[in-house]
Amino acid sequence: MAAPLDKHQRLRNALLGLPVDRPPVWLMRQAGRYMPVYRAIREKVSFLELCADAQLCAEVTCQPIDAFDLDAAIVFSDILTVPAAMGQGLTFGTGHGPQLNPVVRTADDLATLRHPDVGTALRPAHDAIRAFRALRPEVPILGFAGSPWTLLCYMVEGQGSKDFAAAKRLLWEAPDVARALLDRLADVVGEHLQAQAEAGAAAVQLFDTWAGVLAPEEARAFALPAAARALDHVRGVPRIYFAKAGGDLLPWLGETGADAQGLDWKVDIRRARKVLGGTPVQGNLDPLLLFAPPEVLTARVHDVLRAAGPLGHVFNLGHGIHRHTPEAAVTTLVQAVRSFVPEAAA
Repeated sequence: MAAPLDKHQRLRNALLGLPVDRPPVWLMRQAGRYMPVYRAIREKVSFLELCADAQLCAEVTCQPIDAFDLDAAIVFSDILTVPAAMGQGLTFGTGHGPQLNPVVRTADDLATLRHPDVGTALRPAHDAIRAFRALRPEVPILGFAGSPWTLLCYMVEGQGSKDFAAAKRLLWEAPDVARALLDRLADVVGEHLQAQAEAGAAAVQLFDTWAGVLAPEEARAFALPAAARALDHVRGVPRIYFAKAGGDLLPWLGETGADAQGLDWKVDIRRARKVLGGTPVQGNLDPLLLFAPPEVLTARVHDVLRAAGPLGHVFNLGHGIHRHTPEAAVTTLVQAVRSFVPEAAA
């Protein structure tokens, strides 16, 4: 076992495949509505008001760090700030998800979008990173953005969807428009990620939440090249690509150029490590295991750690934490990561 590391070095080493004293642990959506302290803030401001207030974002980002002593934070923001910055209207209504309008489905629609000054239009997230670093300098913070493909899905549909049929039709009926939109999104997303790195993010993650709706050949033609274009803007920090339901894409995930690959809970992590070779991985506990009895949760956390191996692994959930997760379960999960002893060292 390596000598004890501080949180910054532990995260960086894990994302670069270097020795660590133990795998770092953080959780996707770790700041949010499962925490009463977060809900207390949301009683005072809307979601979009919160995302626009850098100091409040930093405060919310601190909440799970203070509650669970996690090894890393991720800035509180939303992936749809990018379409909003490009000129698409964005609202969050009571009882339903985000709504974007007007939808983008033609070359004329595409022409209405602007390339924003990222440092101004998306500044709250950058300033939130700076504010967090002032508050908790001992804890690394990740920046993030939605992938071009996932953002295209929302922009074309105008809302969430089970299958994103309109987005997929755009690929088939107007591939030139789809690629033009993906390219424009990739450049804005990439600039946003780089601005977060320059603000002090220790790493950045690109969320491709809807990669799994594509067949592998479509992902390779559209989603993965756009992700690669976005990540190519980023310099100086490790880059994580997370393709939800992306198990069928494992042989081609390296085409994104990411330094590490996030895995959802349906991917066999041993198989992923074989297919990905030496590429570090992040994941991949089923988020609903946080509702299991503590002894079951602990055993399954240890299963993931055992399967992932000692090098190049950041422990995380296979997707975001569920809104009704009991806080005690998060404490159990973190303790389970820290209590794990690799069999070779036992």
